[in-house]
Amino acid sequence: MRAYREILSLPGALRFCAAGLLARAGGAMMGIGLVLMVSAIYDSYAMAGALAAVSGLAWAIGTAVLSGLVDRHGQRRIMWPAAVLCSATLLVAVVFAVLRLPVWTLFPPVAISGLSSGSPGALVRARWNHLAATPEQLHSAFSLESALDELTFVVGPVLATALSTGVHPAAALVVPAVVGLVGAQLFYSQRSTEPPATPRATDAEGHRVPARMIMAFPGVAAVVGTSVLIGCAFGSIDVSVVAQATGWGVRSDAGLVLAAFSVASGISGLLYGARSWAMPLTRRFAIGLVAMSVAALGPVLAGNIVLLAAVGMLIGLSVAPTLINTNSLVEQLVPRARLTEGLAWTGTGLGVGVSIGSSVSGQVIDRAGEHAGFWVVAICACGAMVIGVSSLRALRRALASGDGPPTLVSVDPD
Repeated sequence: MRAYREILSLPGALRFCAAGLLARAGGAMMGIGLVLMVSAIYDSYAMAGALAAVSGLAWAIGTAVLSGLVDRHGQRRIMWPAAVLCSATLLVAVVFAVLRLPVWTLFPPVAISGLSSGSPGALVRARWNHLAATPEQLHSAFSLESALDELTFVVGPVLATALSTGVHPAAALVVPAVVGLVGAQLFYSQRSTEPPATPRATDAEGHRVPARMIMAFPGVAAVVGTSVLIGCAFGSIDVSVVAQATGWGVRSDAGLVLAAFSVASGISGLLYGARSWAMPLTRRFAIGLVAMSVAALGPVLAGNIVLLAAVGMLIGLSVAPTLINTNSLVEQLVPRARLTEGLAWTGTGLGVGVSIGSSVSGQVIDRAGEHAGFWVVAICACGAMVIGVSSLRALRRALASGDGPPTLVSVDPD
């Protein structure tokens, strides 16, 4: 683990890494928290999936907008007010649920919370990109962050399930609202490691240069498209595991199954990042997608909660390395000044996918039974593999071309 000790000894790295972990810790509780609350209070997995879908879609849209603003104006200036709004509106949704208001009243505050939540993980990775001195350090940093992401998904679902089943169905959403706000304050107050803002560029005559869309950079659309289907699988897993565990009479074990999934992913991410790889990045990306699609067939065959946890761990082993490769591809495909936006778009793809997967699996479960949701997981994972593998040639060309924007001579802060 020498590689991790090296990067954490960089000035300010340990502080912003720890604060960033806290800032995004509540995100792992949002999806399952909404499913647990709505399915318990309103007795509908379709509505639970729909609300989780709205939250995920709003997060994806908001992240795309906020990330561009962050690159132009800085992390604290944009994201601290957004974090306050995110926590406040999430608590409003909790109050509405506790009062048992009509379920449609939950959609506006949940949507606003999603729109303003942003992507703390992308902001942490942008700080690493600003701080790391070598590509090897950046690879280790991205791997560490993926492992920490998985840590939140180890603790988050277990804690959410315990709070929802042991305290109150809405309790699982109070913790992310509070923890996220505290973490945001600790993270965004660290100005020494914050990447400098990159205002809009102008040409030699002072005319503003139109910003090129991130998705227009060669290869980025393929990576984001793959992220969408990976997100579909993730969203389907949350709803399907809760529904299947409930059907088996072990609803309280749903969080443990999701935690097992994340433990395996976190371990594989740490091991993957500790090694320097000679194999080309695109090939590693493809292998990870193939492994994930094969493993995703496992839950369809699981007949009890123990087997479900075991096959979930097999899926998890492929997840973190695949997401590390996704972020590494984007880091090489977009200009440095647009990195936060580029990384956020992979998160946006995941968020859109989670919203679709949650909604579709909720509908499938209500119509075809608890176990049917796992077919959604398998189909989405296989779709991600098809897109990723079929895009390998285009990705190799994009990486070889080093495509990027022209050199510009001045900036306009407005």
